[in-house]
Amino acid sequence: MKAYHIPETGAQPQLCNLPDPILAKGESLVRIKACGLNFADLLMIKGKYQDTPQAPFTLGLEMAGVVEALGPDTDGPAPGSRVAIYSGQGGLAERGAFPVERMVEIPDSMSFEDAAAFQIAYGTSHVALEHRARMQPGETLLVLGAAGGVGLTAVEIGKLMGATVIACARGADKLEAARAAGADHLIDAKTQDIREEVKALGGADVVYDPVGGEQWQAAFRACKPEARLIPIGFASGEVPQIPANHLLVKNLTVLGLYWGGYLKFRPDVLTDSMKTLLKWYDEGKLKPHVSHVLPLDRADEGLELLRTRQSTGKVVITP
Repeated sequence: MKAYHIPETGAQPQLCNLPDPILAKGESLVRIKACGLNFADLLMIKGKYQDTPQAPFTLGLEMAGVVEALGPDTDGPAPGSRVAIYSGQGGLAERGAFPVERMVEIPDSMSFEDAAAFQIAYGTSHVALEHRARMQPGETLLVLGAAGGVGLTAVEIGKLMGATVIACARGADKLEAARAAGADHLIDAKTQDIREEVKALGGADVVYDPVGGEQWQAAFRACKPEARLIPIGFASGEVPQIPANHLLVKNLTVLGLYWGGYLKFRPDVLTDSMKTLLKWYDEGKLKPHVSHVLPLDRADEGLELLRTRQSTGKVVITP
């Protein structure tokens, strides 16, 4: 089978032929139909992601496909079932053997491309805003990187939860994507002062930040008293330092979130969240934004779109 594979630590990924996987107990063989790319894939290539697998491994954290077989003494979705999987690796391949506990059956109304773009982005935003920030209707949500893979989902989910959403992104095209996702107010990070614009709108109750760097600092200074800030990631490349004295003065709370971490200590948080999100999707309340769909032999192009921030929403690879 073809796979986009990292053969050894420090090596660049390459498209190569690998043997078909051998199933173990508790696993299912899945023919992969679509794989969503994530910023974490770029970090894994450099060995800088917190959950980078030991090489050799195949890239691709989340995917969707069709179950072809079950491992020995394994109960799980029957062959022929349409499933989405968060495995942390192995998605950029034609087939994969994955733990059945990491699989969720997807509704007939959901395309494989949507399913591959769904779990991490929507799951991260829903758990961040609902479980961590406990955001309430009528609060003001500031979303940084609002046209990215997770940012757009935060805009959508924020509106569903009854918030007033301020979307911050770079350039008119990206801001238009955020507006279409439901944003009430738009800030162009290239030309406008984030702090002043947010303060002019009354300040933020909740800050959702996958960017870090200078944008975090600006958002931090535009918070209302008792605001909650959620660092999701650091796409800017700069991990900001948090002045504890400012937290004290304004009674602010910083809530870290690593969505995949819940698999290790509270998997029920992710399971309950995904049930809600799939229900919303089936009801037509969520619409994943996939800006690019590319074949497996162009996976490097898809990663470059993420690296250079040329995509909006998600980039999906279809083996």
